This record gives sequence, C-alpha cells and structure tokens, in this order.
Amino acid sequence: MTLMIRNDVIDADNAVRLADLKADYDYLGAQLSRRGIDIGAIKEKVSAYGVAVPSWGVGTGGTRFARFPGTGEPRNIFDKIEDCSVIQQLTRATPTVSLHIPWDKVDDLSELKEKGSALGLGFDAMNSNTFSDAPDQAHSYKFGSLSHADAATRRQAVDHNLECIEIGKALGSKALTVWVGDGSNFPGQSNFTRSFERYLESMNAIYKGLPDDWRIFTEHKMFEPAFYSTVVQDWGTNYLIAQELGPKAYCLVDLGHHAPNVNIEMIVARLIQFKKLGGFHFNDSKYGDDDLDTGSIDPYRLFLVFNELVDAETRNAEGFSPAHMLDQSHNVTDPIESLMNSAMEVSRAYAQALLVDRNALEGYQDSNDALMATETLKSAFRTHVEPILAMARFEAGGAIAPVAAYRASGYRAKVSSERPASKSGGGGIV
Repeated sequence: MTLMIRNDVIDADNAVRLADLKADYDYLGAQLSRRGIDIGAIKEKVSAYGVAVPSWGVGTGGTRFARFPGTGEPRNIFDKIEDCSVIQQLTRATPTVSLHIPWDKVDDLSELKEKGSALGLGFDAMNSNTFSDAPDQAHSYKFGSLSHADAATRRQAVDHNLECIEIGKALGSKALTVWVGDGSNFPGQSNFTRSFERYLESMNAIYKGLPDDWRIFTEHKMFEPAFYSTVVQDWGTNYLIAQELGPKAYCLVDLGHHAPNVNIEMIVARLIQFKKLGGFHFNDSKYGDDDLDTGSIDPYRLFLVFNELVDAETRNAEGFSPAHMLDQSHNVTDPIESLMNSAMEVSRAYAQALLVDRNALEGYQDSNDALMATETLKSAFRTHVEPILAMARFEAGGAIAPVAAYRASGYRAKVSSERPASKSGGGGIV
C-alpha cells in the first residue's frame, strides 16, 4: 500500500507516548470495570467504526466574501485522495472518501479507483452539484435546478445526477447524495407548490436510475443560498420526499443545517423510528450552517445524537444502517488537521454513547426520574475516553497523537513545495 507518511515517523512519535497510554488505558479499564463495562469490548466497537471524509474538505474553504488559500492545496482529485489517505493513515477512522461531481471528474475512472485502492481508500456516497454552474454548461442554475421553471434546465440537472450514479458504479459507491440550493429571495418569486412538484418530478427521474443495491439521500437546509424560501427546508419536507420516492430514498441530516437550539437528536430519533434515516454530514455551527469542525462548539449535542444511534444499534432497530460523513469548511486551520480532529471527535461521541447504562436509563425514564435519567447520560459523556480511542488507533497501526505525528512528518511543507500556490480570490464556499 502507498503511504504518504513514513511509518517510522509514526513509530517514533508513538514510542514516546506509549507508556503513558498504557497506564491511562489500564486506569480507565479499572474504572469502567467497576461500572460493569468491558473496556476491550468498547475498543473493539470503536476500532470498527469509520466516517467518510469529503474530497472537498481537504482544500481551504471560504466565506461568501473571500477565500484565503492555504499552502500546498490539492490541485485535483488525485492530490485530494492523497491528503485523505494521510487522515486515514494517522487516525484509522476514515476508510472512505466521498466525491463531489463535477469538481472531481476524471477522464479515466479506473485510474482513480486504482489510486484509491493503492492508498487503502474506498469511495463513499457520490455528491452531485447543481447549486453552482459548471464551465460551459448549457443552462444556468441561478434560479434553481431540479425545481427550475424551465424543463430543459431541470433535465440537465437530472442528467447530471444520473451521470453521478454511473461514475459511482464504476468506483464502487452505493449511494447518491442530492442537495440543491433551489429557493427564492423574494415573496412571490416562486410558487411554493409548483416548485416542489417540479422537484419531486425531477427526483423521481433520478430515483428510477438507481441500481437495486443503491440508496439516495436527500439533504435539507433551512436557508442559503436562497434567503426567503428553500425548496427542501426542513426534516419534515425531507421525510415527505423520502416517502414519495420509495424504499431506496432516505433523509440525510447535516448537523449544521438547523436553526440554533433545534433538537437535532429528536429529529434523528424520529427518522430512525420511521426507517428513513439515511446518514449524516457531521460538522458544527454557532449560528447556522457554519460548517465548523465537528464537536468544536457543542460536543454534548454530538454525544446526544450518538446516544440515539447507539440506542438504535443496541435494540437492532429495523432498517437502521446510516452512512457517516464529515462535511466541513476550513478557513483558518490546516484542513488535514481539522478533519483528523473531527474524525476523532465523532469516534469519541460514539465511544461515550456506548458507555451509557441503557437499563438504568430506561428505568429512570419509566419511573419519571428526570434528574437521574439525565445524570446517567452525563456520566457517560463526562468519561475521558481518549485512552480507548488512542489505543484503538495504535493497535491498528495509526498514531497515538495524530496531529502531533502529522506535524512531525513535515507533510504540509512537502506538498507545499510540490503544488503551486493558489491565488486568493473572491467569495464562495467550496
């Protein structure tokens, strides 16, 4: 397998940390044993967990006002998956990459698949892009795509999604994620009912092109880029779409696509209950769709989401098989470092949720003991599970401290010398 960072660099960094890790792991193991929890069983589940990284996430993002490029930015999808492989090599938690078309289009898909295999990476859900115009496309998406009033524009958007399916089939993907920026900026600009009818008609055409073993994920977003109305604006509309399309259609939950204080974990529970939870785009937000690093603002909310996921996992909820992916915009940090930290935060929330005493929690819920019910959750959340995560990484050949090992490797300086510097440009989130 092709390694972007030499193993001896990782081994050297691990060597100075291993004794402390073993001591911390044994200490935590004794603590958990007194609570009736086998630390080895938790570590095994954490080791098996993986979250996909977005190909676009390894580039520097931006705001609608400006973008300030970082050094050594990837020039193409081949550079991108090399950066993604670094994240997997160090964290052992990101075995797949999610591609965005047309940004990641290549002439030779077999070459891309072989490159991924050589780097030890698979390909997760495909992402279509009809929220911006590609060079030389016939019809603009300025006023919408799948819900556009013009039939030719809608057909172009449908054809693009069908092309994404074909690309995914060649790469071994099994899902298509569709997010559209369709909506309106002024009252009266768009007829709510007719635009949604057109959207459903277009999505049905895409759905018919899905292979039997594929799923399609629709993603809701309350605002942006349209600020008055959005065609797929909340989880209720998203659920209606999944119901209308059929059994291969599911709802994707992006943690940043909600108003502040929305109870996202309750939305997750509802979608699990009605067998329509397709997956996640993990990130964090302060005001709404900020695409911040996962767990950087509200790690307790992330834990509460995973509490619902582990609850469903524990009781073998019917139809429960969500896809997990990061979706972030890194404006002031090294994207590789942010994605590594985020992958570890998602793993942390999973490990914490695995520690919840479910029998005790159910008893407190049934007896209306609100205080002890919430303390049961907090007891798991307060547990310092880092030794479990680090030991899982170490035993899988990863880094005990991924960011430290990454910095010691000099990878960013190396690719900066190989990749031409990007020029700072205008606005636009990438």
